[in-house]
Amino acid sequence: MSKLEFTGERFVPGVRGEIWIEHWHRYHFAARAVAGKRVLDVACGEGYGTALLAQAAAEVTGVDLSAEAIDHAGRAYAGARNARFVCAPCTKLPLADASIDVAVSFETLEHIAEQGPFLDELARVLAPGGVAILSCPNKAEYSDRRGFKNEFHVKELYRDELAALVSARFPAVEWYGQKPTFFSVIAPEGKAAGGQLVEVDEDDPSKARPRLSDPLYFLVVAGRGRAAIDAVAPALSVMSDRGDWVHRDYEKVMKWMEQSVAYAQGLEKQLEALGHPVKRRDWTRWVKLPFIRLGWLK
Repeated sequence: MSKLEFTGERFVPGVRGEIWIEHWHRYHFAARAVAGKRVLDVACGEGYGTALLAQAAAEVTGVDLSAEAIDHAGRAYAGARNARFVCAPCTKLPLADASIDVAVSFETLEHIAEQGPFLDELARVLAPGGVAILSCPNKAEYSDRRGFKNEFHVKELYRDELAALVSARFPAVEWYGQKPTFFSVIAPEGKAAGGQLVEVDEDDPSKARPRLSDPLYFLVVAGRGRAAIDAVAPALSVMSDRGDWVHRDYEKVMKWMEQSVAYAQGLEKQLEALGHPVKRRDWTRWVKLPFIRLGWLK
């Protein structure tokens, strides 16, 4: 089966880079809330997230405006019997009032002008005791700080703008932040008292384990009696560098690699134009080689 084309914005499984971990993490985060529930996945795209939620949910409806994406999802995830895919706009969901327990929609708001009507639709289909789990970029960080403009985004939101939109329809709100970067993670080998650890392989992010494999360091909590140990409850601990220097350095290296590859390919073309025979090289692999040997890249 042919893969759905990566447009540069709609995520497709198999695409490398930071984008894959951002998208898969959101669905694994939401999967905690869907066991035995009626679930809606708005802007489901390729369908991978709908299929992931279907592993625990009673039923999942994936909705997307793209007929191509819906057709692909229906074929690619035909094995998920409790998942169905429907082509429809997010402002006119083909569902009855109060028919959904969990409504999920990731990176949808910024792509549409009808943000209010979209949230009105979510409120309409959501059961009285249901929850909506949404995500959208933080304009202050995503665009302003980086000086970046995403051509696919119609209207990005600051926190207060998002808060006004959501609270007008859903009075009870709990905020989370997502930041793809480099962290130090300390995790118990057994079950943590709280939190969520999702460890996946890039080749198959739909299969997750709730523990940290192959730690670089061991930490032990030891005592003369069990009571002393039990007083230190097993917990997931994450330390983040506010300055984010490691990730910024990584971004510089990746940018340098892209520029180096483009430069090498340009030289090859110039030599060919001058009539010199050129043995084509995989410059991307060649430039990455020092970092592969260090274990930083695959």
